[in-house]
Amino acid sequence: MLIIMKTDAIESQIDTVVQRVEDMGLRAHLSKGEERTIIGAIGDGRPVMKDQFLYMPGVDRIVPITRPFKLASREFSPQDSVFPLDGVDIGGQGIVIIAGPCAVENRAQLLETAHAVKEAGAHALRGGAYKPRTSPYSFQGLGEEGLQILAEARAETGLPVITEVMTPEQVPLVCQYADVMQIGARNMQNYSLLHSVGESQHPALLKRGMMATIEELLMSAEYILSHGNRRVMLCERGIRTFENTTRNTTDINAIPVLKSMTHLPVILDPSHATGNWEFVTAIARAAIAAGADGLIVEVHPSPELALSDGGQSLKPERFVEMIAQVSAIAQAIGRCVAPSKAGLSTGCVHV
Repeated sequence: MLIIMKTDAIESQIDTVVQRVEDMGLRAHLSKGEERTIIGAIGDGRPVMKDQFLYMPGVDRIVPITRPFKLASREFSPQDSVFPLDGVDIGGQGIVIIAGPCAVENRAQLLETAHAVKEAGAHALRGGAYKPRTSPYSFQGLGEEGLQILAEARAETGLPVITEVMTPEQVPLVCQYADVMQIGARNMQNYSLLHSVGESQHPALLKRGMMATIEELLMSAEYILSHGNRRVMLCERGIRTFENTTRNTTDINAIPVLKSMTHLPVILDPSHATGNWEFVTAIARAAIAAGADGLIVEVHPSPELALSDGGQSLKPERFVEMIAQVSAIAQAIGRCVAPSKAGLSTGCVHV
């Protein structure tokens, strides 16, 4: 349930309510808005007597949370969650572009790509050091060497780094090198990993499983949020259907649906959603028109030589064209692509 505090509630009153929540064996999660504080009392589903809180000093009203995902719901936080990532707001008025190769193949490849996406206006660099692959014979990534190359690229370009983590044991190591941990589609319901990422308090990008419902995605996010880690992005990357002309079926519907159900930022991956570079820009435009807060796009200087997913990777010059087009769409709906480290600005004004 949600305990809505009065607008003039003081800190001591809030602290007293939190203490009462914890004394009852529940977990208290605070959401402090501009006008009032909301305290989420999260338990194991057993009924809680509302009267134990309703008449406490500073309490305005009690509201039940009807969604199974409590902390991710709009009921818990009606306002969009916004958090900073190295100078750019995730989930704010400005749309964020994350770009880079599917996999870190070698130092030269990654540094060339990092500089190219920065100059084009990207806000963060993606690249896989650990690669979960369908075939055990496919390139599995460089491991810690790949993480070290990503850190070098960050030092050279100033771009924060996003990379995948596959096991709970990898979390501390990846945290040393990466600014955001990506949880891939195959690991969306790896609950041990979700717990570890939540406990790390490190920003996370959670990808939707290829056969997962929207509610299942939000329940996975709940695992991370339940540890007090609020810096979570949700990523739609296409789902598996009977259609096989593209790698996956892009669930554009998921973007406005998620925006209505959750306060968390919503990102779209048009590369994995289509599996074909020719369709990436079109789906990126559609994502922004549907209300996405950002994109994560695969870019490679020589896709034909890529060790992983070259067919869905944009060349740098095509990535430049994509940003120009999504910028135009953003402005048409009253948003903008956020200013980048390359100094590119689209006149984004935070409101």
